[in-house]
Amino acid sequence: MASGLNPITEREKIRREAENNLHTLREVTHDAFEARKAELKGDGKAGRWISPLELHVLPKLGRVPVSEISQIDIRNTLGPIWHTKADTARKAMNRLGLVLKHAAALGLNVDLQATDKAKALLGKTRHKPRGIPSMPWQEVPEFYASICDGGTTHLALRLLILTGLRSAPIRFARSDQIEGDVWTIPGELMKGRRDQTPDFRVPLSADAMDVVNSAEKIGRDGYLFPGVRKGVISDATMSALMKREGLEYRPHGFRSSFRNWAEEVAEATELVAETALAHVVGGAVQRAYRTTDVLEKRRLLMQRWADHVAGREGAVLRMVTA
Repeated sequence: MASGLNPITEREKIRREAENNLHTLREVTHDAFEARKAELKGDGKAGRWISPLELHVLPKLGRVPVSEISQIDIRNTLGPIWHTKADTARKAMNRLGLVLKHAAALGLNVDLQATDKAKALLGKTRHKPRGIPSMPWQEVPEFYASICDGGTTHLALRLLILTGLRSAPIRFARSDQIEGDVWTIPGELMKGRRDQTPDFRVPLSADAMDVVNSAEKIGRDGYLFPGVRKGVISDATMSALMKREGLEYRPHGFRSSFRNWAEEVAEATELVAETALAHVVGGAVQRAYRTTDVLEKRRLLMQRWADHVAGREGAVLRMVTA
């Protein structure tokens, strides 16, 4: 006002400039993605945050000015996968809501309730989620014995079974992460938010150490399980092996195999069994007072699991019975 300018007019001018520079859904989406990279593991290079939008939303709405997107547009875009690919549709809807909030922060005129309205229009999904197929713990020893060629994929799958870990820590396992029989996995390789997930210690059984020693002989650049040309084996390598064997089970399912065995056979406490899977146990107050990761109890449990996997536990039980 002191400069002789109308503040309302100037505000509208700034808003229009913002819309002109960054106004389509595609542009705002990528700007929002850049802003969130700091909290995404690997700076979002894996693409899991943005891929639901790139695959199912941006091809149809990418060129539409974000201020013009309505619940009808969203319903028509995600409707085809709302019941058939419910989890993907849910992720796309949630990400789209975050993009609209980002647009509002940029000063763009958007309907922040558009995604909630679209959910109301789409209704409750009819899709029934199906868990990852897991091998019954009784069948694990026979399968474990069959993956014995000493190659990278067989060794990686053996270590995954013996440790009960997800595939990422296995694929990016390095020799310098292991000291003695304890493997310390960096937090960025564990499931969780970036910079908020602590390192995780894994007690390695004698069988797991044998796998590590074998893998070190064929490793490259410090990685135990290198890819054919560079880097490490892909996320689909172990799954592909099981598919070729005609199995419906998937590598991630061995975590359930272990958990069921720990409950039915080992009678492990919830704290020990869940901590072995790197799951959070108890409320915030309980976790604040609990300063142990029950490493020694997990060491005993994982060695007994290794005995079962290697076919030794049954022999021990038969001897005791006799």
